[in-house]
Amino acid sequence: MMIFDTHAHYDDEQFDEDREELLASMQAYGVEAVTNIGASLASSQNTIELTKKYPFVYGAIGVHPNEVDELNEDGIAWLKENSALPKIVAVGEIGLDYYWDEPGQEVQKKWFLRQLELAREVKLPVVIHSRDAAKDTLDIMKSFHAENLGGVIHCFSYTKEMAREYLNMGFYLGIGGVVTFKNAKKLKEVVEYMPMEQMVLETDCPYLSPVPNRGKRNSSLNLPYVVEEVARLKEISVDEVIEITNRNAKTMYRL
Repeated sequence: MMIFDTHAHYDDEQFDEDREELLASMQAYGVEAVTNIGASLASSQNTIELTKKYPFVYGAIGVHPNEVDELNEDGIAWLKENSALPKIVAVGEIGLDYYWDEPGQEVQKKWFLRQLELAREVKLPVVIHSRDAAKDTLDIMKSFHAENLGGVIHCFSYTKEMAREYLNMGFYLGIGGVVTFKNAKKLKEVVEYMPMEQMVLETDCPYLSPVPNRGKRNSSLNLPYVVEEVARLKEISVDEVIEITNRNAKTMYRL
């Protein structure tokens, strides 16, 4: 059984030098599949191209909260049309990010809701980005009955109590490099607490490299470090972590 990276950004310019070699090496290093995630209309288009080029790359398309100023109904129509492509498996990444002031919170909320509606129209799960916006994200998802959509809370960064809310709604939690950080006490607690049946692995590469490569460009080839830490926290084998999270990813993305 091999690793499934459920959240990567291989269209990022940090991969321009060696994208081909890196992606070509994935399977030799034990990575079976990758879902590339759109964060803007342009990166969603680039994601589609990657899914056409590489048999093991799937895609999500959507507009990240910090990019929603570019969205309008034409953009939504484009997302809707392209979400019908066979290898587009989710709408995302969408959500709220209050770490940055731009765009304003009301604009972010408007387009978060609109993209949740889009996911309901096209019957796809969602990839949720939520940073410094715990309460508003949960309130919107509850009022929208997002449990009927399913999907993942990507790069989960909140408390055990918040994790419980999403787990009860049937969402998966995306666990990546941060779990290896010494100061990630809260996330380690979440991993200890949550059921393995609702965990998926992710890199968010090129960001969030695990220890011992923290601060360097991340890639799916770093996921064994995440697997080892999860295995340690859950007191199960590395093979079990890989097998369960791989199965979960395929269930979540309906592959």
